[in-house]
Amino acid sequence: MKRVSEAARALGYAGLLPQVAALLAVFKGGEWGWTALALAYAYAALIFSFLGGVWWGIGIARPESPKWIFLAGVAPSLIALGLWWPWMAGWTWPGPELIALGLCIAASPLIDLAVGLKPEGWLALRRNLSIGLGGLSVLIGLIAPAV
Repeated sequence: MKRVSEAARALGYAGLLPQVAALLAVFKGGEWGWTALALAYAYAALIFSFLGGVWWGIGIARPESPKWIFLAGVAPSLIALGLWWPWMAGWTWPGPELIALGLCIAASPLIDLAVGLKPEGWLALRRNLSIGLGGLSVLIGLIAPAV
């Protein structure tokens, strides 16, 4: 792949819309506030896990990839599962967990950079989408206690 396609770019940015909708619902509050928090967490966790799958696939497809790529590939799912546990245990959730998950997502392009993914426009797109989804998740986590 030499450069990121327009379709990938458009669909990538469209992928921010569910988190924007969740943010609006959480901010509005009311009967959908708590559901929107859970959906915001679930969506962020799914996307983070998807990124892990991408890294795993890169490790399989490119034998010259660093050996740690497979750890990076499974870490997002394990992190998301670990951050979900407080909800299952009845502890404070999801504010702090959304903040932690958002920060992990925002930092995720560092893996792409370390692996050497350099198609034209890739790192810029990953940076924008990761800061977008990560930032929205952090913002939702910050307003979560008010819901």
